[in-house]
Amino acid sequence: MASYLRKLGMGRNKDTLVAADSGSDTNNSTEKNIDVEAKASGNDAQTEAEANRALKELQRKHRWDPNLPSDTREDIDAARHAGDIQSELNLVDALTENSPYPEVRAAVRNYDEDVPANTIRAWVIGMFLTTLGSALNMLFSMRAPSLVISSLVAQLVAYPIGYGWSKVMPNRKFGSGRFAFNLNPGPFNMKEHTVIVVMANATFGGGAAYSTDTILAQRAFYGQNYGWGWELLFTLTTQMIGYGIAGLLRKFLVWPAAMIWPFDLVNTSLFYALHDHSKTDPSKTHGWAISRYRYFFYVFLGSFIWYWFPGYIFQALSVFAFATFIRPNNVVINQLFGGWTGLSLIPITFDWTQVTGYIFSPLVAPWFAIANTLIGMVIFFWITTLGLHYTNHWYGEYLPISDSNSYDNTGLPYNVSRILTPEYTLDLAAYQSYSPLFLSTTFGLTYGLSFASIAAVIVHTALFHSREIYARIKSAKADEEDIHTRMMRKYPEAPGWWYMVILIVMIGMSLATALAYQTHLSWWAFFVALIISFVWAVPIGMIQAITNIQLGLNVFTEFLIGYMQPGRPLAMMMFKTYGYITMTQALAFIQDLKLGHYMKVPPRTMFAAQTVATIWSCFVQIGVLQWALGTIKEVCTQTQVNHYSCPNGRVFFNASVIWGLIGPQRIFSPGNIYSGLLWFWLVGAALPIVIYLGARMFPKTSIRFLNAPLIFGGTGNLPPATPLNYLSWGIIGYVFNKFIKNKYRGWWMRFNYITSAGLDIGLAICTILIFLTLNLTNHPFPAWWGNNIAEATMDFQDTAVQNVLEPGQIFGPSTW
Repeated sequence: MASYLRKLGMGRNKDTLVAADSGSDTNNSTEKNIDVEAKASGNDAQTEAEANRALKELQRKHRWDPNLPSDTREDIDAARHAGDIQSELNLVDALTENSPYPEVRAAVRNYDEDVPANTIRAWVIGMFLTTLGSALNMLFSMRAPSLVISSLVAQLVAYPIGYGWSKVMPNRKFGSGRFAFNLNPGPFNMKEHTVIVVMANATFGGGAAYSTDTILAQRAFYGQNYGWGWELLFTLTTQMIGYGIAGLLRKFLVWPAAMIWPFDLVNTSLFYALHDHSKTDPSKTHGWAISRYRYFFYVFLGSFIWYWFPGYIFQALSVFAFATFIRPNNVVINQLFGGWTGLSLIPITFDWTQVTGYIFSPLVAPWFAIANTLIGMVIFFWITTLGLHYTNHWYGEYLPISDSNSYDNTGLPYNVSRILTPEYTLDLAAYQSYSPLFLSTTFGLTYGLSFASIAAVIVHTALFHSREIYARIKSAKADEEDIHTRMMRKYPEAPGWWYMVILIVMIGMSLATALAYQTHLSWWAFFVALIISFVWAVPIGMIQAITNIQLGLNVFTEFLIGYMQPGRPLAMMMFKTYGYITMTQALAFIQDLKLGHYMKVPPRTMFAAQTVATIWSCFVQIGVLQWALGTIKEVCTQTQVNHYSCPNGRVFFNASVIWGLIGPQRIFSPGNIYSGLLWFWLVGAALPIVIYLGARMFPKTSIRFLNAPLIFGGTGNLPPATPLNYLSWGIIGYVFNKFIKNKYRGWWMRFNYITSAGLDIGLAICTILIFLTLNLTNHPFPAWWGNNIAEATMDFQDTAVQNVLEPGQIFGPSTW
């Protein structure tokens, strides 16, 4: 786009770009509209038709873009019809020489700094934190409660290490030619810092590798051990196939300006806050003069100190369901107002963990995404759930209203050992004499919503983004409209064939993993899983890049493999990992590529950092896993003295029995209890069509902000998440990303993402400290009313059931 504008004489030349540093006071952070007063370097020979054509192209590209501000859209429309060529040129210039999105302008600078990224300092610090973070996350994942050390913690910790390195290490050069490096290449800079954070994100940002849950289920609960070689192959392939896919999808999910990836903006804001200590211009931030560096540490310190109250001293603040405190043994009160296993009709929490525990910070997601998620929450988990549960649909009176457990027909947790043969296959006679599977009302509804979201995301993408995707398939070039993509042209791109080689090699290793051992996963089933990952990566990736909400394929993959290869639990776990986690890994790598894109890190340095760190972390995690299983006494048992009971592996084992042995045909097929949920496939495909037609008929209404995949899938973590998590997240999201953003735009652009980073990191550091000093040492929590009142409620104990059966009684169908 920019080169096209320059051919028309509309855009600035590269050497005349104006630096609009969002992290310094040169940026007009009080802007509510795009600065249409900017001076354009127009050519007198330009015609109104040419400028109008450029605006029309911008308008077409952003027609369905929910993140483009309405006032910017109105400015484009007005400029096209006003006939003022200078106004048109000014607007085109403003839209192409900085991001059209206020979120990105607030958090990403539109100029590049000539500083090194691929340094020995970045590699040493990055690999050190990769090793430490991967090892600790692997070990902590085997403990209940588990703990995840996030990459935000690594981002904060890396700064003093890098700064100290620049002060201590000598300025000395080693080696020669291409292998030369300087031990101290100057001040620790943001590009080096980005490389370190990308290594952390790629290796332990989301916790231990998903494959380790399968390995724990296989070894600790199924009693199978294929050796460290298979475990390493399985972990390497599931982590790295996604990287091959990520590289092939850059033109769709990294280079376009509309692919914002909101969580990256928290990282970029924190980079600027740590490395740029300049003061704030109070005239642009509604009177706030504090630097972002100082502001971040105040928020961080406040978050750290405060979490000691809901996390240790006064735990009732975490889920402040006061109605259940008053009536702790009233079933209906606990079902309606409970925050642990209830519907949270009065959502009150003073715990940032409850707000961000399942859906990340509400200060990151745009308001339209939060609103769509809340629409789905209210419709399905308040209105629909109340109707289903209190009419005894799915035998709700015998079950909790909301939890993530599975039950038998006596109301007790489903005992999977009763339907297993000694060979860990389904004992059909035992199953028929024992019980069908029952789920809580919200848990059952979640499966239907998952079906709907998978169908909706395909139809939604076809209707709203097909032209864009088709244009990018035809185009060999990146998005020239994006200022950041244009600035990245100075660096050699990582060729697509590098990613293709990784993909092909990992596919070969995956086939060896599946076929050279008795996994029971057929070769064709593996390719079906791979196709699922690839096909859904673009539509789900576009949703995440725009909204910061990722839709999951876990239920879909479990559903498919249960029909394709029933009675094969290990095959089910592997299919789910290759079908679901491959896509998740691809999107995680893409998000990091966008972070490098924003921070102007050379693509080939990004490629090396991501691949080397990921491969190394696989060896670290499998090494720690082998050590733990061979050293820790009674590991993965409920009686393990230090609580290394492998909770994630246990959940994976139970899921493999339910989906791999009982199978979806005995749960969802016609004639079974939950067969009605299959209608959600049709509902999910239909709603995007209705929204699309409404948006075309009424283009200036709020209909265009409705998003069917989010309405169905935005609450995908519920349960084990609760309505309290989503409602508190939505309320705080409204305050920051709707009210403050509109009323105090200057403050929001300067401090919003730094506020999010400070709250998240303060919470993380305090959680780690409590875990290491109190939980690991089995230190008791203070015994007083503020810690005991919540534990005494039926909501907390998950016992709020309307009809509790006497021993020997059963409910449900007579045959199954």
